[in-house]
Amino acid sequence: MQHDYIRAVRAEKVARGDRFITRTGTPSLPVSSVKSVPDSFGTPAYIEATLDSGQKVTIAHGSTIRVHTTAPPPEATLDELTVIPVEDGSPEAELIAIAREYPWDQRVLGPIAKLSRGFNPKSGAQLEDVRDLAHLLFVELDDRPNVWRALAILTELPFDGNFGRWKSIQSALAIAAYLAASDGDHDAARRFSESLRVTDHIEEDPLKAKLTAELRQRQLDEPNLFDREIHKATAAQDATAIRSWRIERLDALLYLLAHGGSRTLGREELQRMIDHELATLRTLDSPDAPESQTPGDDPAQGA
Repeated sequence: MQHDYIRAVRAEKVARGDRFITRTGTPSLPVSSVKSVPDSFGTPAYIEATLDSGQKVTIAHGSTIRVHTTAPPPEATLDELTVIPVEDGSPEAELIAIAREYPWDQRVLGPIAKLSRGFNPKSGAQLEDVRDLAHLLFVELDDRPNVWRALAILTELPFDGNFGRWKSIQSALAIAAYLAASDGDHDAARRFSESLRVTDHIEEDPLKAKLTAELRQRQLDEPNLFDREIHKATAAQDATAIRSWRIERLDALLYLLAHGGSRTLGREELQRMIDHELATLRTLDSPDAPESQTPGDDPAQGA
């Protein structure tokens, strides 16, 4: 199965078959040809890409552009990560510690290779990368010690008014609340849940606060659990879509549980649904999963 990646590439690395991300977020037609156009002195000035439709697209030489491409990103290696100087106890150090447990798995090494060169807690994209890593460790790899390492990078970050950034932090708090409760640490679970609900009380205008609370309660009582999308993907036998929508459903259930449930879904029912979703996801074949390994194993060593 051929995968489609979204990557940031330099203009001169745009290749035939790549599709640009348009302003609406949809991919363009594929690139059919690329040429470098110099300035009057012979220095490359811009890249001219021709799409299948014949449309010309120009990109400044040396600039970076995001594309859909079938070319996978360069593989990261553990050796590259372990030579990066990091401060003990820093987010970067924790990420490299996780990478040491998965020297064969690009799903782990890839994002850590980006993050370990300098984690910026103000970057929504980096927060999302850490959250996705935590989700991988939680759902597919079922590696609690390293899940906690990844979650700790996010769960202490405060809400700063940016809901885009908060989405990743909120998701991490929901996972942390679930894991803490599963471990029997109900005090920690309560703290994570309280942190997750901090945005429930930021509206200072009484009328707006009341309307917001009513809307939030309706969303809690009538959550979108993506049943229609999962049924459609199942009917189409689209394994990638099935996994994607089931992960969305798991996230919604974790949020509901961390929020305290609702008038239609109590904590026991939510716990049962989460356990079922985790069991289902762990039986699905991940399209990007490498050959199974156990953390700490060296795949280069034969029996």
